Amino acid sequence: MTFTTTRNFGNWIDGSWRQASGREIERRNPSNGTLVSRFRDSTEADVDMAVLSAKTAFRTKWAGATGAERSAVLARAADIIWRRADELAFFEMAESGKPAKQARVEIERSSMLWTYAATQARSITGDSFGQLGDCYFAATVRAPLGVAAIITPWNFPFLIISQKLPFALAAGCAAVVKPSELTSATTLLLGEILQEAGLPDGVLNVVAGSGATCGDLLLHHPDIDMISFTGSTKVGKHAMRVGADGMKKVSLELGGKNAHIVMADADLDDALDAALHGAFLNAGQSCNQGSRLLLQSSIAAEFIRKFVDCAARVTVGDTQADGMLLGPIINKDQYDKIVDYIAVGKAEGATLALGGTHREENGGYFIDPTVFTGVRPHMRIAREEIFGPVVSILEFETLEDAIALANESVYGLSAGIWTGNVSHAMKAVQSLNAGTVWVNTYLDGPAELPFGGVGESGIGREVGKLGVEEFTDIKTVQIRSGGYSRRWVGQAIEAPNA
Repeated sequence: MTFTTTRNFGNWIDGSWRQASGREIERRNPSNGTLVSRFRDSTEADVDMAVLSAKTAFRTKWAGATGAERSAVLARAADIIWRRADELAFFEMAESGKPAKQARVEIERSSMLWTYAATQARSITGDSFGQLGDCYFAATVRAPLGVAAIITPWNFPFLIISQKLPFALAAGCAAVVKPSELTSATTLLLGEILQEAGLPDGVLNVVAGSGATCGDLLLHHPDIDMISFTGSTKVGKHAMRVGADGMKKVSLELGGKNAHIVMADADLDDALDAALHGAFLNAGQSCNQGSRLLLQSSIAAEFIRKFVDCAARVTVGDTQADGMLLGPIINKDQYDKIVDYIAVGKAEGATLALGGTHREENGGYFIDPTVFTGVRPHMRIAREEIFGPVVSILEFETLEDAIALANESVYGLSAGIWTGNVSHAMKAVQSLNAGTVWVNTYLDGPAELPFGGVGESGIGREVGKLGVEEFTDIKTVQIRSGGYSRRWVGQAIEAPNA
């Protein structure tokens, strides 16, 4: 990747770059401290301009477009994303600090989401009711909600916006997007990409800035019809309260403390690879992280030995270096939080089987893969989301015990189980309290399948057919072609003379 020059960004509003009027924000590569991008925090005037642009474009340009027209725009966007994958992957890597290979895979996977959303733009349907009697027909129609406020996090910036925005556009909504101030570049570049793809100006607007100012202004804006937010449970609850006050539809994808179960009858080699991937992908900075590894006691000792041995060989450092698997923590605040949790795990009496080591180096914050064994369900490291490369291992005797441990959480985003027993698999699928249950796999996510959580992991679904429907309202239509039975005039009221 050769995109090494610092880029200055503005907001993308009404089809062009507009300089925001707030303070300047710099984004440096968390691997090495090099300057990657600059932009300005958006003020109330900037947010008002973006929302007005979206509201106008929704009414005049996009809500009335055909499914075929929307589909064509989204399909062209997918192709342009693929063509600009090197550029997008560079900024994804440089702003977030993730490995270059992982960043490239995320861009490619995101392109596939746009391709799938293009198919859904032509597949939005309602129901018909033809058995209501002579001369009487009814139907339901899915109508776009209007202007969606889409607020995304820093950990998978381009992937997460691609799980939301193309589905909103497929439904016929306009959008104002606020990416994390830590990883804004790739989302801002979507303005150029979608303009080239033929999206009418104003249908997409991107405002950069902090959550406390720009993000909150967007949540509270009276002309926003829907809030789609991915981030922490704390901020998600705030977004839901704001949505309730404004009678806005709200869709939330929030935190997780996901259980990854390994039964003794599983393919243990595959389970080992999946457990490592689930635990340490993106330095553990993932809402789907398999941060609670639940092992059946008869295989626990040997599985832990292998897991710790493999984790100890994970390379950690500047992700621009070849072969680096685990990069930096996103910033100092998150680094300090994870280091504090490691101290908590030790104080609670868990056994530190690996890691716990951490360092500040060349402007980056690095934490080595950390594994706790002897963890008990009441411990904070088993209950609270750490969002770092820290795994808590718990042991169980029976499947029922594993399910009880897995469900002992306020979260319910995802869960996984490895087993060679179909009955065990079906029992887990039926009993695990999670929006996604993986059986003999982990972290798969085809575009056709909806994604979302229960409990404090959120509300609503994105991606797949439901991902489009999330951005629609249902309108009921009733038609009589004759046979109307008068219920007032001619009964208690006389009809006036003609």
